[in-house]
Amino acid sequence: MIGFWKKKEQPEKGLFKKLSEGLVQSSNKLSSGITDIFTKKKLDAGTVAQLEELLIASDLGPSTAAKLAAEISRNRFGKEVSTEEIKEALAAEIEKILLPAEKQLSTASAKPYVILMAGVNGTGKTTTIGKLAHQFRQDGKKVMLAAGDTFRAAAVEQLKAWGARVDCPVIAKEEGADAAALAFEALDRAIADNIDVLMIDTAGRLQNKTHLMAELEKMIRVIKKKAPDAPHATLLVLDATVGQNAHSQVELFKQIVNITGLIVTKLDGTAKGGVLVSLVERFLLPVHAIGIGEGIDDLRPFVARDFSRSLIGIQDIDAAGT
Repeated sequence: MIGFWKKKEQPEKGLFKKLSEGLVQSSNKLSSGITDIFTKKKLDAGTVAQLEELLIASDLGPSTAAKLAAEISRNRFGKEVSTEEIKEALAAEIEKILLPAEKQLSTASAKPYVILMAGVNGTGKTTTIGKLAHQFRQDGKKVMLAAGDTFRAAAVEQLKAWGARVDCPVIAKEEGADAAALAFEALDRAIADNIDVLMIDTAGRLQNKTHLMAELEKMIRVIKKKAPDAPHATLLVLDATVGQNAHSQVELFKQIVNITGLIVTKLDGTAKGGVLVSLVERFLLPVHAIGIGEGIDDLRPFVARDFSRSLIGIQDIDAAGT
């Protein structure tokens, strides 16, 4: 499969360690909570309720928390359990929820492969575009960026800076220019220049939902005039630090565009990493990448086992992807 990251014959050393470090705020909260609940205790109605409350407090959401607590107690109720047993069982159940979302994005189906990047301002969307461009460039692809967030001059300048950093051309216009016209021009140029991947930034302001909806719908309509099957992917960038508010962002953008996958950023700066689990269970969308640091290589592929075990705080040097 051709995607963000080349598959290596030997797994990358230290990736699980990096993920664990990135999720340390989330894992510390869950790990210490589990230890407090289950030290020398039986799994009874009280401890199950406490576990469910801990999971909710860790931003897994009420529905996911209830499901996980029920699964944990299914064959253990009334029995003495260790903290290690609970952690292992919880990680395994979370992995089951996350496995369907472990899907790398393939760009092999079209040339240029058009990716529309959506997200609320402040999620790290423009930075994510730059980091993805870096990954695609490392994969030997010709990449073009389009500064479709014409509402913010800072977003255009930031994308230009990323283009220079990762050696990608950037199509941009003056502040306030028509975003749909820019997208059409970018696609025209991408076709002419034999570009492999075209990533189009979009506005993320929510103050005027009607205007945002009209702008995105017009952009997609214009793109389809040039390439009827485009955009081939519409990725929503979410900031993990907002916790359960990420759900309302997914709902909003799903009303506007056909979201095909998620990228969750800033997992290293929050204790709310559990929100990713509830997002997957509720929306059943692929998670193509996660952000676990500020470095250019800190946007990483999402691996369900690695994430679940890191989230619970299990030090597993043999986990997949290490």
